[in-house]
Amino acid sequence: MECYLLVDFGSTNTKLTVVDIENEEIILTSKSITTIEDDIMKGFNDAYEQIADKVKEYNISFVDKLGCSSAAGGLKMVAIGLVPELTSEAAKRASLGAGAKILKTYSYELEDDDVVEMLDLKPEIILLSGGTDGGNKETIIKNASVLAKFDIKIPIIIACNKNAQPEIAKIFDEVGFDYHRSENVMPSINVLNVENVRNIIREVFMKNIVYAKGLDNAIKYVGDVLMPTPAAVLNAAQLLSKGTELEDGLGDLVVVDIGGATTDIHSLCEGYPTKGGVTMKGLAEPFAKRSVEGDLGMRYSVLSCYQAAGYRTFAKHYPNDISIEDVEKNIKHRHDDIRFVPETNSDKAFDATIAKVCCELAISRHAGYIETSYSPFGQMFAQYGKDLTGVKYLIGTGGVLVHNDYPLDILKACNFDEEAPDSLRPMKPKYLLDKTYILSSMGLLSTKEPDLALRIMKKYIKEITED
Repeated sequence: MECYLLVDFGSTNTKLTVVDIENEEIILTSKSITTIEDDIMKGFNDAYEQIADKVKEYNISFVDKLGCSSAAGGLKMVAIGLVPELTSEAAKRASLGAGAKILKTYSYELEDDDVVEMLDLKPEIILLSGGTDGGNKETIIKNASVLAKFDIKIPIIIACNKNAQPEIAKIFDEVGFDYHRSENVMPSINVLNVENVRNIIREVFMKNIVYAKGLDNAIKYVGDVLMPTPAAVLNAAQLLSKGTELEDGLGDLVVVDIGGATTDIHSLCEGYPTKGGVTMKGLAEPFAKRSVEGDLGMRYSVLSCYQAAGYRTFAKHYPNDISIEDVEKNIKHRHDDIRFVPETNSDKAFDATIAKVCCELAISRHAGYIETSYSPFGQMFAQYGKDLTGVKYLIGTGGVLVHNDYPLDILKACNFDEEAPDSLRPMKPKYLLDKTYILSSMGLLSTKEPDLALRIMKKYIKEITED
């Protein structure tokens, strides 16, 4: 039997997925704790041991083995731009779309102290952007000169004003930096150009970062670790939305991934205004947009989630009356015991409440909004960000959605809220659940066989309804 072996070296677990090519089925899955601190292959071998007998029994032959990784904290980057709302934000969005975790974003002129702080954060890639093509180049060249004062050993990706790049390359050549040139991430005002820099981030990840993270042994067995896990999820979501030449996609959709430390939102849509008389404002949005909320999570970030939302929001989502003392007791318990698994109905309901709060806040930050102004001609409406009101599907993934009894209620917390009518959240989506965690593995498979990956996603990601 010919199969693909797909491996996700996750931040917590290493997950294996075996895909039967002929029957287009997932026939084996397993997982074990990721062991990046000792030998990454120990966790892999433990997971493989769980399926080894079946591999022999089914006479499986692996035609290819593909891997992705978010082990050891994932891909960590800092982004540098000129104006916070423009090139700095463009660099941040490009990095997030490449599956990175943004440690900090810098704007305007860099000072020596900024670089000291930047290096203390221990990023694995620095993204240097700034200036539109033909625009300001003095500040970005000065920023390159400030970086050149320091002994920087990590890769730097130059994605700024193309007219400044030759001078910056000369500066970096003189100090022996490892740098890579990209198309400008914002070639003109409010125009986003992220695909080229995303590809370069992925190439640097494959060439440099996987070795720095101790994944060398995994590469000997698995082959290339193709991309960070979040990039694999975004690839899968984009394929599921757009389809291929042979297979129809689902159309506009949003993926919600609630984890212990973060809540990720992926939107796959243009997000243009759905109502007449509304004009677009601000920085253009990519079709495939990913946002990461580091203060919203089920365990590591549950304290900051409570600080961001407050008691009233938690009480609104809890199914019964609950006092502030009980809310805070439950929050503290989960923060102090990150391995806590709810077993009672009340504990499951409180976990669902945290997840609803994560959904409400994360989608509110991700979705666009309407700003109303008044002129001599009457009311005027400007849209900033994406209009998600018309997306067809809302897909949930992550442990709390898979294991909790209330996945539909949790996902509904993402919906449009009449009390916040300017926030352009989904209105009447269908709800789907990635119950077998296949998004990252299908993102990997899509690099080899996109039609197969798409058909498997359409088969395994199921709609959930009130029934």
